[in-house]
Amino acid sequence: MERNNHLRRHVASLRQSLIDQGYVDEQFIELEELQDDDTPNFVEEVVTLFYNDSARLIHNIDHSLEKEPVDFAKLDNYMHQFKGSSSSIGAKKVKTECTQFMEYCRAGNVEGCKRTFQQLKREYAVLRKKLEVYFQYARQAGPTESSTTSCRPK
Repeated sequence: MERNNHLRRHVASLRQSLIDQGYVDEQFIELEELQDDDTPNFVEEVVTLFYNDSARLIHNIDHSLEKEPVDFAKLDNYMHQFKGSSSSIGAKKVKTECTQFMEYCRAGNVEGCKRTFQQLKREYAVLRKKLEVYFQYARQAGPTESSTTSCRPK
């Protein structure tokens, strides 16, 4: 029991660190509030879907950036999807890079797109590693006994 309490405190500390460092925003916390005994791994499953979908988008964007002439409308569409997915899990830094990329797209700035896309991929990789650690500890700690529901207004 003491080990679980220690793990839960560590998970809470990791979550706060993700927020403080700007990797996730309130949307991530809202997703966690949807988690319950029936869906104890809900957030991890949603994040896994995000990574599966975004891997496809990253591939498509990489491929589109290599083509001449660059199809900015197509790139903007891919990045719009990526930004929506990032927003849905609260991936704050990734979403910010998506927005910057879209601005370069609309300006027709290929070099800006390429630079921003490299930064986006770095932020994406860092977030993925941090969330893998977070979920690893969250699984070890196990579900909290309705602690998420006790914070909600009645």
